[in-house]
Amino acid sequence: MKIWAISNQKGGVGKTTTAITLGGILANRKFRVLLVDMDPHGSLTSYLGLNPDEISFSVYNLFQDRVAGRMLRPEAYVVNTACEGMALLPSSTALATIERLAGVGGMGLVMANSLALLKDQYDYVVLDSPPMLGALMVNALAACTQLVVPVLSEFLAVQGLDRMLNTLEMIARSRKVSIPCTIVPTLFDRRTRASQETLEKLKLRYGSRVWDQEIPVDTRLREASQAGLPPSHYAPASRAVQAYSNLTDHLLQNDPPTG
Repeated sequence: MKIWAISNQKGGVGKTTTAITLGGILANRKFRVLLVDMDPHGSLTSYLGLNPDEISFSVYNLFQDRVAGRMLRPEAYVVNTACEGMALLPSSTALATIERLAGVGGMGLVMANSLALLKDQYDYVVLDSPPMLGALMVNALAACTQLVVPVLSEFLAVQGLDRMLNTLEMIARSRKVSIPCTIVPTLFDRRTRASQETLEKLKLRYGSRVWDQEIPVDTRLREASQAGLPPSHYAPASRAVQAYSNLTDHLLQNDPPTG
């Protein structure tokens, strides 16, 4: 089972759109996919028609189980979606309190240990992590086999990237594994000077970690969100979905060997 974490310390960069689109494309390719919403805002959960303010069982229960010393049973909190081959481990607003539990031993590995119990049930897990460097993002980085960093194509895009990538490298050293990282320019508009200059800045600063393509501005992504469907299901021929399909190819090629 491969685990892709979608992370960035800056909000509004397309994390949830990236997570749902990659998940939909993988499901279309007949992979068994689990989406995990680790953001207390619950954008991915809301996208798929659930209310994070009202949901009874969620990612939060995994942390509760760890604190209470109960056996982790993540499958009890997974729900099916309307998309064949794609399930969801939803978020709840209670996740916002997780930082209070940061001092409890083993809290940084809750997600990794939980997902390990599901390794025979899914081929790919896509984690949508919160836009802050804290216990939830650390859990996502500690669990993932690849990191995807959506970056808005604007001047302030690189703020916070260094800190997150340094954290990734620290976790990779402690795990004694190499974790591939792909920086993905999103909402890219070739007509604007800001998009072009941001892309040049990213490539200069991060080199080969920057994907050699971009996700373009595409109103079909917003329409898919309003319809509650993965863009790959709603508008498979759209420019953005074609770009995300190319990104999926890139990530599949970069997947580290199992074992």
